[in-house]
Amino acid sequence: MKEINGKFYEEKKEHDFSELLEIVSVLRSPDGCEWDRAQTLISMKECIKNETEEVLTAIDNRDFENLKEELGDMLLQVLLSSQIASEEGLFKFEDVVQTLSEKLIRRHPHVFGDEMRPTTPEESLALWRKVKEIEKANKKSK
Repeated sequence: MKEINGKFYEEKKEHDFSELLEIVSVLRSPDGCEWDRAQTLISMKECIKNETEEVLTAIDNRDFENLKEELGDMLLQVLLSSQIASEEGLFKFEDVVQTLSEKLIRRHPHVFGDEMRPTTPEESLALWRKVKEIEKANKKSK
């Protein structure tokens, strides 16, 4: 077992999200993995596509044990892409979290705001789409 940054990373112990972020950072560090270090946002495109297809296949096959693993692989694509973007000074993972949180709150005014609560999934989706269209129009007018 190798000590990295004063810590031992062990496979068979409990891990949390904070440690997962550390692990991805270690993989991209000078002492990390050559493959992980070589990745770029462009090179990640094929990985993201492949992992998405594997998630869909696991769902289609109702293979939930495999789905758990494939969702982890998909999450890795998000974390690794965010780490690369951070290294390039584009944005940090925390910015992804902030942007998603804001979007979820904004697109659910019936949950987080005063909008009348839809009674069906179809009405909820229509409201989501309505808010999304407003967002697009606001972006175009800027």
